[in-house]
Amino acid sequence: MHVSGMPEILRGRRMSTAKLRGRPWPTLLAVAVGVMMVALDSTIVAIANPAIQRDLHASLADVQWITNGYLLALAVSLITAGKLGDRFGHRQTFLVGVAGFAAASAAIGLSGSVTAIVVFRVLQGLFGALMQPSALGLLRVTFPPDKLNMAIGIWSGVVGASTAAGPIIGGLLVQHVSWEAVFFINVPVGLAALVCGLLILKDARAEHAPKSFDVPGIVLLSGAMFCLVWGLIKAPTWGWGDTRTLGFLVAAVLAFAGFALRESRAAEPLVPLSMFRSVPLSAGTVLMVLMAVSFIGGLFFVTFYLQNVHGMSPVESGVHLLPLTGMMIVGAPVSGILIGRFGPRFPLVAGMLLTAAALWGMSTLTAGSGTGVTSLWFVLLGLGLAPVMVGTTDVIVSNAPAELAGVAGGLQQSAMQVGGSLGTAVLGVLMASRVSDVFPGRWAKAGLPQLDPQQAAAWNDAAKVGAVPSPGAALGWSMRTASDVVHSSFVSGMGLAFTVAGVVALAGAAVAVLTKKGEPQGEAPDGASPCPRTAQDEEPHRAPAARNT
Repeated sequence: MHVSGMPEILRGRRMSTAKLRGRPWPTLLAVAVGVMMVALDSTIVAIANPAIQRDLHASLADVQWITNGYLLALAVSLITAGKLGDRFGHRQTFLVGVAGFAAASAAIGLSGSVTAIVVFRVLQGLFGALMQPSALGLLRVTFPPDKLNMAIGIWSGVVGASTAAGPIIGGLLVQHVSWEAVFFINVPVGLAALVCGLLILKDARAEHAPKSFDVPGIVLLSGAMFCLVWGLIKAPTWGWGDTRTLGFLVAAVLAFAGFALRESRAAEPLVPLSMFRSVPLSAGTVLMVLMAVSFIGGLFFVTFYLQNVHGMSPVESGVHLLPLTGMMIVGAPVSGILIGRFGPRFPLVAGMLLTAAALWGMSTLTAGSGTGVTSLWFVLLGLGLAPVMVGTTDVIVSNAPAELAGVAGGLQQSAMQVGGSLGTAVLGVLMASRVSDVFPGRWAKAGLPQLDPQQAAAWNDAAKVGAVPSPGAALGWSMRTASDVVHSSFVSGMGLAFTVAGVVALAGAAVAVLTKKGEPQGEAPDGASPCPRTAQDEEPHRAPAARNT
């Protein structure tokens, strides 16, 4: 009886799995678990940066490349990854991304050098790029039009909550385990996402899948971004007038010009320039870049301020960021309600104005600023960022033509990653330059002995991250006085960076005036859909519209 009953048991399990495969809400769960890794990684590493810098004796430029290498690889690859999903299937693309991201994370945890970390961070970014457009593609073909907005809202909430939770989780792991644990945590999460994906996700491919890739466009865009960011990072070392700095910046301009020319002539361009005829879509893309410059670029310095200037442990710095992360989590669903009722323009303008005010407030922080003052500005920053993160996604996707909806999803993610990379680089350049300018004068004014060139360079580099060299390097000096000079120099540089970030956010508020929700496109049984639609949206389970396997 037991043996004869086994086929029925196995058949029942297969039927149970079949009921889950391709169903809307289980699909949302599966893709959310995978994308959560990418979103978490975008901020969790910021908490680990000081520990990595101390453990591996890394320079400021090294630490920046741990962030920039990941962001650039992710940003440059997102739109290409979206087209890979259209051609080979979103399910397969998503699962490859999950497996590769988890494997690269494990490799980073096992690395013992900054060079190896940067290399594997680049691979992390490439595999992460495979997941995000594919996740949106899977949601589009499984959810009916009247439920798609809710699904994207929840998906965005998961991304926002994961991004906000990164500093807290990172602080706990760095303090109680190690900085390597920040990367090892992706392994079990990746395995869970892989299992869920294999059991739940159902493949669906675009009806008119692309048959070629714009390889020259990919090369030009990648080269342009590399030249731009590398030139900005090396400018403080080489000098802004140095031929190497100017060479990289000029090469970036030429590569961007070549990319635009290529895209205007390519049969299947990487980024169809016709998309940008929509003023709201273009404004939404620019706004996403400006928001990321302010937020991700600013967050880079906050961790050094809390840990090196205030002497907090990683977990303490994570807790002190709770006002920021908490307001982002609470503000995201509230922002969704406001945007649904009033449209995206007013929440986006108000959000960027709040962000600008918060950043300017943070520019007034000193080495002795208390928790109450910092928490006030963190709360304001979180409230400002929440509607911008939710609203820009709605603006970009809803204003894209139906046949370019996948590219629009990749464009939205690319804009955020490019903005984060540029923010870290540009604000880092400004901060480092300011520290180099003020440190020698403050050192002399404090009555400390003159440093030889090698000592001066070492102390100046340490001041750029708010760190104080070991006491042995300052025997006979007042370490308290030397620490005050280092910290005041760092805070001066950080203040300049936040001031500029506030100006960028104010510019974002002006751009937000041009945004609006897109008009419904295509026909829907129940009326207009708020999202651009394809044949798969019309009939997500009919064979002629999508090939399901």
